[in-house]
Amino acid sequence: MVPRRPEDHQWSQEPPQALLAVPILMIVIVTVVDILAPASVHLGPFLVAAPAVTASFAGPRMTAYVGALAVSAQAVVAVVRTTLVDLNHSFQLITLILMSAFATSFAARRERHERELMQLRSVATAAQEVVLKPLPQRVGSLRIASVYLAAESEAQIGGDLYAAARTERGIRIVIGDVRGKGLEAVGDAALLLGAFRGAAHRQADLPALMSFLEGTVSSDLDDPAALDATAEDRGESFITAAALDIPDDEPVLHLINCGHPPPLLLRGDRVRPLAVRHPAPPLGLTEFVATELSEETFAFEYGDVVLLYTDGVIEARDGGGTFYPLAERVAGKAAEHGPDALLAHLCKDLMRHVGGHLGDDAAMVAIERLPRPS
Repeated sequence: MVPRRPEDHQWSQEPPQALLAVPILMIVIVTVVDILAPASVHLGPFLVAAPAVTASFAGPRMTAYVGALAVSAQAVVAVVRTTLVDLNHSFQLITLILMSAFATSFAARRERHERELMQLRSVATAAQEVVLKPLPQRVGSLRIASVYLAAESEAQIGGDLYAAARTERGIRIVIGDVRGKGLEAVGDAALLLGAFRGAAHRQADLPALMSFLEGTVSSDLDDPAALDATAEDRGESFITAAALDIPDDEPVLHLINCGHPPPLLLRGDRVRPLAVRHPAPPLGLTEFVATELSEETFAFEYGDVVLLYTDGVIEARDGGGTFYPLAERVAGKAAEHGPDALLAHLCKDLMRHVGGHLGDDAAMVAIERLPRPS
């Protein structure tokens, strides 16, 4: 799930009862001062602020109540100072009634909009649970942690993806990043994740699995619905991905990288990028680039941690345009924290680096091979 920033909904979480005291206090102050003011001074128009403020946080019923209270207060001022039929006070009363009605209408529209937004959030949350399922926290001798950070504070899922599948010999994990944003990127991510989950148990080796995923992505681009796209647009539709096969009984991992940032191997205080000698192009570009999918093997010993991430992490910039130095920030942190605490530390550090707002979605997966029991 996407970590919630507490400042996102700080205002909306204020108790309505406490906020209601603000417009009521305004009505009391304006009424008292208006009654005590000289005859040439009229503060009645300021009463319109009370229903207007109420409409910003309360529903139409509460706004109408405050508006009626403001109109009653204006009527009291009119009776005390002159009469209700006084021309000046009559116009003030009519104006206040109209503005209160307008504020009540605004509150009703705002409440309806918030209700629709909550429904959309529930749909986004449900989509996330279906498309981007949580990774298992423990598989055999592996401990796994994952996190997804959306660039938009209200979004729950985008084009970054990750998934894991248990096999007879170990576990397979894929992480990827769909080019683009919005619903199209979510659809492409769902397509790849569905293909991975369906084939990870059936394909004997990693190259065969990645060939299947490549065929799935490429065939989707050739779908009749996409034929209207220009060749340039089709050439820009792709998914960078890295797939790992981690056996249970060997201290190694097998890796195929299709245009994705290289995973980082954390061993003690050292950080080493797992850069393959023969990287493949991103999935979906076999039409334009010759593809050879071959796995490479790296040592993954007990106590090591492998960190997978998308380019939203390493391309995040601070106010001066400096990229986030991921390798520097994880050095020496894995053995001290473990996967869950490591990702929590990186999330806080990353958000601090960018000043609280990411320019692109970011996903990270940390995998630790637990030491042999003594």
